[in-house]
Amino acid sequence: MSEKIHNPPPNLTKEQITAAVTSLHKGDVIAFPTETVYGLGADISYPHAIRKIFDIKGRPPDHPLIVHFAKLAELEFWAENIPETALILAKHFWPGPLTLILPKSKHIPLSVTGGQDTVGLRIPRHPIALRLLEELGSYKAVAAPSANRFGFVSPTSADHVRKEFGSSINVILDGGACEIGLESTIVSCINREVTILRPGGIQVLSIEKVLKQKVLVRSHNSSIRAPGSLTSHYATTTPLKICQSESLLSHSFILLQRGIRTAVILRSIHRGFGQDSSDKLHYVFMPNDPVEFGKDLYATLRKLDNENYQQILVEAPPDNLEWLAVADRLNRASHFHK
Repeated sequence: MSEKIHNPPPNLTKEQITAAVTSLHKGDVIAFPTETVYGLGADISYPHAIRKIFDIKGRPPDHPLIVHFAKLAELEFWAENIPETALILAKHFWPGPLTLILPKSKHIPLSVTGGQDTVGLRIPRHPIALRLLEELGSYKAVAAPSANRFGFVSPTSADHVRKEFGSSINVILDGGACEIGLESTIVSCINREVTILRPGGIQVLSIEKVLKQKVLVRSHNSSIRAPGSLTSHYATTTPLKICQSESLLSHSFILLQRGIRTAVILRSIHRGFGQDSSDKLHYVFMPNDPVEFGKDLYATLRKLDNENYQQILVEAPPDNLEWLAVADRLNRASHFHK
């Protein structure tokens, strides 16, 4: 089952959560933390609030939102024809960083699903998100994408949201840095197939272990439109390029000779790196662990994006399932400038 849910941080008061709930009931858009990234949320009962999310983000109207709710017992209110595999995954991983794609019920408006008959559903694990959803009321839900401009790096702190949107978001619940730092794993359970549409906070191997079966991994060319599945996404404004380890040193020195101010992200300290750091060439040493790397990735990219580099080079992650989510985000980010 999912990890124990801890109490909200002491610096967030009950009054702040109540104020956020009041805003949602008025049809306003708020920002709130989840264990993955910060979300930009609206009560799905208010069509104008849903439209506001798309307007604020600059998000295409056919790009679906994920519906967040609080209780597993309400799953059949939001979805229909739920297969046994989906119930197994929900009971094991919820609350947690898992989004299930299921046939939507009549209670989900098409504006939330991008016009599709399927919906992405999740019960988040973050205590503030859960408290918010519980106080919103029974059989109520919040549609929420990540709280950033569409296509760019997701926020993993309240400060990221403030810098992104300023005063256009009146309520931002501050839950500290996100525990996972990458978006949820999206699993489609349509047509009796279990397919990973987006790798994320739950490993593919963990899903296979729970289901006791192999699952498909299809992040491209799926008939179901899922959040974060475009070729270009999660992008920095600074051009980002992925380099294999053996070519990274020579590539960074070529850019240095050309006078191109470059940041180089490494998974571990390599011989020959870091000795020639200058104003034009900066090294960032990240954990050589997929979970810790993923947790730090977006915050690192946002920091480098604000430091006027002309190029970001990233050491390619290992080609295995453990690094699949990190590789997915980096690949999509690198396509932005192609």
